[in-house]
Amino acid sequence: MNWPATRSPRVNDQREGLNPRGPRDNDRRTRSDHEATRNRTGANKTRIEELQSRELEKGAHLRETNVDEHDLELDTDYLERLTKADGQTYYRTPDADDPLDRTDTTLAHGGLLPIQQLTRLDEDMRRSTTNSLPTRLAAKLWKARTDSTVGDNPWKNGCKSVREYVKASDLKHWIRRQEEGISEAYAKKLVSRTIDAVLELSKHRLAVSKQTERKNGLSYTECRLLVPSDAALPGETAASSETAGVHGES
Repeated sequence: MNWPATRSPRVNDQREGLNPRGPRDNDRRTRSDHEATRNRTGANKTRIEELQSRELEKGAHLRETNVDEHDLELDTDYLERLTKADGQTYYRTPDADDPLDRTDTTLAHGGLLPIQQLTRLDEDMRRSTTNSLPTRLAAKLWKARTDSTVGDNPWKNGCKSVREYVKASDLKHWIRRQEEGISEAYAKKLVSRTIDAVLELSKHRLAVSKQTERKNGLSYTECRLLVPSDAALPGETAASSETAGVHGES
């Protein structure tokens, strides 16, 4: 005669012990796993940002889509955006050439100063962009400094702490050559307005100084617009502009 199998209380207790956690315990474990995953992700992101910061400071160019520039800790105040020949946009520290020299680069429009953006426009486009004559003159003055094909360049080479400069008196004559029919009195007014426009459009990367000069035995004060040697100009280094040199006045 076959008797039905019975389980001892001890066996039942052992089998029930194989799955001691209930629904609440499973939820708690899931939350713990999620938290651990977030912590690992955050730690990995931090490590990646540290590596990116280190590589950028070495001069690396990093693709824009891979960089969160707001979370990087860098000595520089900003990053430049540039577009390479491959059509991709990259970040770099100011004036950092690609150490691998892999492709030609051009600064993205958004990475330029406003005055550099205006300089890239032709005369008709500048007129449609702004009806301010001092603003248009400021853009033409900047282009004369950086583009030797312009020809009429009033800038002079500086030395020591000044990369380049233009005198107010030279700027007045230059304005009259650029704008036919302008009187000397009006050109004199445009000098100060053009200088103000250059300062504003360059985000005050340039400076103004006054210096005492002598002419025909008489002394007078001459105003100058200066490009400091340490000016942070996107796409330019201390000797990158076509007018840069080692002689001149400081």
